[in-house]
Amino acid sequence: MNLIKPTLCLLLSLTTLQAFSQYTDVINSNRPGVSRSAFSVGTNVAQLEVGPYMIKEKRTPAASYEVDGFGVDFAARYGLIWEELELNIEGTFQSDTKTYTTNISAEDDRANFKFLTIGAKYLVYDPYKNSENEKPNLYSWKANNRFKWKSLIPAVSVYAGANYDTDNNPYTAPGIEGFSPKVMIATQHNFSGGWVFVMNFIKDRIGTDQSDFQYIVTLTHSFSPKWVVFGETQGIQSDFYADNLFRFGGGYLWSKNFQLDTSVVFNTKDTPSVLGVNLGMSYRLDFHKDKEIDNGTSAKDEGDRRSRKDKSKKTTDVIEEYNKKHKRKDQSFN
Repeated sequence: MNLIKPTLCLLLSLTTLQAFSQYTDVINSNRPGVSRSAFSVGTNVAQLEVGPYMIKEKRTPAASYEVDGFGVDFAARYGLIWEELELNIEGTFQSDTKTYTTNISAEDDRANFKFLTIGAKYLVYDPYKNSENEKPNLYSWKANNRFKWKSLIPAVSVYAGANYDTDNNPYTAPGIEGFSPKVMIATQHNFSGGWVFVMNFIKDRIGTDQSDFQYIVTLTHSFSPKWVVFGETQGIQSDFYADNLFRFGGGYLWSKNFQLDTSVVFNTKDTPSVLGVNLGMSYRLDFHKDKEIDNGTSAKDEGDRRSRKDKSKKTTDVIEEYNKKHKRKDQSFN
């Protein structure tokens, strides 16, 4: 509970920063992995991310049990009004069989949302906004590829949303139901050489008996414009559940709007042990249009300029003709 106050204070302080955005020509997916990128999908971009998975859990100490099942992670994202703003709905639905392996065997068939959240993310700081204005050094490869200290400054976004939990959900603590707040800070470093480092700090189900703190750290590396691999660790701490999960996998960019991915997840404890395999895809409908910059080069602007130029020329001709007539009159008097 001591983490709530500093987390909320940091969220409020970050919202005063100047915000910028970054729309990408190819799909900007949170997959593979479960961390959230600091960047939005861009205005008028609708994106769906789905990942079916198989899961196996086994608890060795009493009360021992085994869980076998499957589920699906999903997220729908949409960029609205501003480039920095993203609305999203995300969740995980799981169906499994929990078998108790004590002296009296029993089975429990379960199916429900492990979580279902709707919220909004806003990019409050983008250190890469003016990176395209940096000119490369034409005489030094080393100068263009050396480490830059400013790359340590991450892009930062804030997230606020609400969970919805149904009554008697087998995946939540007893008595958890209805809506509860969720907040998050997401940071992202884009290093040279295709390395991306993402961190999420999450306070979930605030004010309930299952209020937990999570951190997610993801390192991604692209070997080519098509292939990417990643490693990730996720820590979860609450009175109801605590764990440290590890994920590894990769993704393939099929086209600029379609991505495939796969990953495995496991932990290192036996209360319970976790092993899962995930296959996923991300697809976007891109209706994004860059804002037009009026630099006075449109056909209408050019026509107006010519019209003003013609009027100015006619006025000049009239003045010159007037001056000539008066000059001749003056000469006749002399």
